Amino acid sequence: MEILKVSSKSNPSKVAGAIANIYRENGSVEIQTIGAGSLNQAIKGIAIARGFVAPSGDNLIVIPAFQDVSLNGEAKTAIKLIVTNK
Repeated sequence: MEILKVSSKSNPSKVAGAIANIYRENGSVEIQTIGAGSLNQAIKGIAIARGFVAPSGDNLIVIPAFQDVSLNGEAKTAIKLIVTNK
């Protein structure tokens, strides 16, 4: 599964487009965020993407989880959002 990394500076509309495109290709998307700002942008992107895929009859479901990642040699806890319709 392709991982979409979202930062606090990400444009929610562009995130939504990426989510919708990956979802249409693979049927699911994994989004990785570190920090409150990036999580906020990811959630906005998911909400917008839901409107993009709704006309085709799909309803997006989000499954949140924690994930340990290494960033510049430092251990961090990221939030992983799995977007699917199942």
